[in-house]
Amino acid sequence: MTKVFGIRHHGPGSARSLRQALAEFAPDAILIEGPADADPLVGYVAADSMHPPVALLAYVPDSPARAAFWPFAVFSPEWQAMRYGVEHAVPVRFCDLPAAHVLAADEDTRGDRTDPLGTLAAAAGYDDAERWWDSVVESVPDSAAFDAITEAMAALREDAPDHAPPGATPAVTPPIDATSPVTADQDAADALGPGDPSTGDPTEPAWPGSDSPSGQPDRWAPLVVDEHTLRREAYMRQVLRQTLKDGARRVAVVCGAWHAPALTGPLGPAAPDARLLKGLPKTKAALTWVPWTHSRLATSSGYGAGVTSPGWYHHLFTETERPVARWLTKVAGVLRAHDLPVSSAHIIESVRLADTLAALRDRPLPGLSEVTEAVRSVMCAGDETMLRLVIDELVVGETLGSVPEDTPTVPLAADLRARIKTLRLKQEALTRTVDLDLRKDRDVERSHLLHRLRLLGIDWGTPTVGEVRNTGTFRETWALRWEPEFAVRIVEAAVWGTTLRTAAEAKILDTASRDAVSVTELADALETALLADLGGATEGLITRLEAAAALDHDVTHLLGALPGLTRTLRYGDVRGTDTKALAHVADGLLVRICAGLPGAVTGLDTDAAEALRAQIDAAHTAISTRDDEHASTEWLSTLQRIADRDDVHGAIAGRAVRLLCDAERIDDADSARRLAAALSVGNTPAAKAAWIDGFLGGRGLLLVHDRELLRRIDEWLRELGEDQFVATLPLLRRTFGSFESGERRAIGQALRDTGPTRSTTAAAVAVDPARGQVALRAAATILGATG
Repeated sequence: MTKVFGIRHHGPGSARSLRQALAEFAPDAILIEGPADADPLVGYVAADSMHPPVALLAYVPDSPARAAFWPFAVFSPEWQAMRYGVEHAVPVRFCDLPAAHVLAADEDTRGDRTDPLGTLAAAAGYDDAERWWDSVVESVPDSAAFDAITEAMAALREDAPDHAPPGATPAVTPPIDATSPVTADQDAADALGPGDPSTGDPTEPAWPGSDSPSGQPDRWAPLVVDEHTLRREAYMRQVLRQTLKDGARRVAVVCGAWHAPALTGPLGPAAPDARLLKGLPKTKAALTWVPWTHSRLATSSGYGAGVTSPGWYHHLFTETERPVARWLTKVAGVLRAHDLPVSSAHIIESVRLADTLAALRDRPLPGLSEVTEAVRSVMCAGDETMLRLVIDELVVGETLGSVPEDTPTVPLAADLRARIKTLRLKQEALTRTVDLDLRKDRDVERSHLLHRLRLLGIDWGTPTVGEVRNTGTFRETWALRWEPEFAVRIVEAAVWGTTLRTAAEAKILDTASRDAVSVTELADALETALLADLGGATEGLITRLEAAAALDHDVTHLLGALPGLTRTLRYGDVRGTDTKALAHVADGLLVRICAGLPGAVTGLDTDAAEALRAQIDAAHTAISTRDDEHASTEWLSTLQRIADRDDVHGAIAGRAVRLLCDAERIDDADSARRLAAALSVGNTPAAKAAWIDGFLGGRGLLLVHDRELLRRIDEWLRELGEDQFVATLPLLRRTFGSFESGERRAIGQALRDTGPTRSTTAAAVAVDPARGQVALRAAATILGATG
C-alpha cells in the first residue's frame, strides 16, 4: 500500500499534519522528495548535535563552484519525516533526481514554472495565495487534508499540457522551490533562479519582481507540466517501484503537492519512465550536511527557499500552547531590548486585537498578518521603523544550525572545525564584535586563523574599528558573522591544501608568481602573509618582491609598496616574527625611491601632483614610524632636494617644506622665506594657491599659532585682483574646507584679534628706559620677597 502526502515545503502546519498522518499510517518505508544520492546522509539526522536549520550540500569535486543546497528547518515536513523514520527505525530514502544529474544539467533546460497555488486561491476568492494556504491548511492542521490537496492538484493538472509549447515562455518566474537545489554559483542578487524548474508547488509565499500588487505572479497564467517536472516524477516512480520490489508493504511518499497526483494510484509500466530518463547528463557529485540559517530560508536573501517568515513558522511549530500570546510576549521583549516602552497591557491589548481581526476575517486563529497588524497598531503606534525591528529579529530571525563533527567533509573543512574548537570560537549567524589582544597567545592564533580565512576568500571575520581606543599594533578588532555559503568556499579552497596554513601559503605564492603582479601587490601580500603567520611563504614572497622592485622603474609603484613594508616591520615586533630579510628589502626600496623621486616630481599636472603628494605623505608617515635614523636621514635629504627645486608643482613643493619644518630640518625663518618666494609676483595665483595647499595640507592650527604665517597669507589674499581671486577661490576653499570647524573659528578669531596686517610704528616698538626701570625694580622686589 502506498500513501502520498502532498506537502508544502517549510510549512509548520504541513509538518504537524504529516507527523500525525505518519503515526496513523505506520509506514515500513518512507520516500522523501530530495536528491536520491543523499541516502547515506539520513543517519546523521538522529545525532544529538544535528540541529536545524541545516542543508544538504552537493558539489562537483573538480569544480566546487558548481554546487547546490537543499535546505531544511525543524518545521519542514521532510525533516519531520526523516525524524519519524530514525525514531521509529523506518527506512528513509530520497526519491528525486540525484544531485549528480542536477549539477550536470544545463540551467536553461531545467524547465518553466507556474503557480497552481495562485489558481486555487483565486478559485476560493482570495487575491493572496499565501493567505489562502495559511487559512485552509497551516492554521488547522489535519492529516485528512492531504487527500483533498492531492485531489485539487489532480484537477488542475487535468487541463495542463504535458510540457511547455516550443518557444513558449512562462508568464512569471516564482522563487526557488524549497526542496530543490539552491545553486551556490548564482548571483546573490538573483533571488529567482535557478531552483525547482517545476511548478511552484504550494510552497511559495510572496515573491518580489512580479507585476501584481500583492507580489504574487499572475494567478491566471497557464499551468504547464514541463519536461523537467516529468523527468523528476518519472524518477520518483522508479524509486517507488524499487522500494516496493524490495519488500516494502506500506510506503509513505512525502513530496511537493504539485507532484502528488503523478505518484498516486497505479504506477503503470516502467518502460515509459525509463525512456524519459535515458540520456540524462551526469557528473561526479559529493554530498554532505552543512549548517543553514533562518535568514537564508527567506526569499529575499538570494539563497531563498520560499519562506518569508521562518522565525514565525519556527514559533508556530515549537509553541503549541497559546502561540499568539507567547509570540507577542517575544515581540515585547525585542522592543524592550531596544529601550522602547512596552508594558504587559500592550501585550494583552495586542492579543485581543489579533483575535478580533481573525474573527472578522473568518479565520480560526490569528495568522502572521493579524499579529503584525496588532503589533503595528498597539506596540509600535504605527511606527514602521519599530515594526522593522520585529520583522528582522523575530519574523525572519537569525538562527544558525549545526551538524555533527563526523559529517563527511573535505580535509580543509575538518581542519577549520578543529581550529575553531581549539580556539573556542563560535560560528554565529548574528554579527559579533571580537577584540583580540595580540600580546596573548590564543588571541594571536585567532588572528592568524581569521587572516588565513580571508586570504582563502572566506570572510568570516571583517577587520573593523573597536570601541577600545589604542594607538599601538597589539590590538585587532573583528566583526564575525558566519554565512552558510562559506561551506562552498571551503570546498573551493580545498584545492590549495588540506590545512588552512598550507592552503593559504599555496594560494598566496601562486598569486605572487603571476607575471602581472605589481610591487605594491607583492608588498600587500607579504604583509598579509605575516598577519596570517605563513612562514612557509614569507621567503618566497621576499625573493619575488626583491626581483620585482629591481625591475620596476616607476617611483610611484615603489612609494606605494613602502608603507606596507613598514607596517610589516612593525607587526614583526609585536608578533615575534623575524623580519631581518624584510628590513633589507625595505632599505633597498628606500634607496631607489630617494634616487628617483627628485626626477619624478617635475612636469606634473595638478591631478598627478596631488596623487604623488598623497604617496609622499604615506611614505613619510611610514618612515617616521619605523624610527630608523639612517632611513629618516636619507628620506629628509631627498625632501630637501625637492624643496630646493624651482620646477616642482606647488602642491609637492609646499608639502616638502612643511614636512621639513615638522622634522626641524629648516627653521621658521627659512620657511617664511620660502613662503614669501612662493607668493611673489613671479608666480600665478593658481601656483601660489597650490603651494599654500601643499604647505598647510589640513593643518589649520598652524595658522592659529603662527601669526606671521597668517599675516603673510592674509596680505596675499587682500592684494589679489578680482579675476585672480575668482580663479584661486576653488583651491582655497578646498584647502580651508579641510580644516576642522573649530580650527576655522580660531583662525577667524585670530584675524579679529590681530587685525588684517601687522602695521606698527616706530613709537609702538621703541623702548622707554624709565618704564623699564620701574618694571625691573618691581620684579626685584617680588623675587626678594619670595626668596
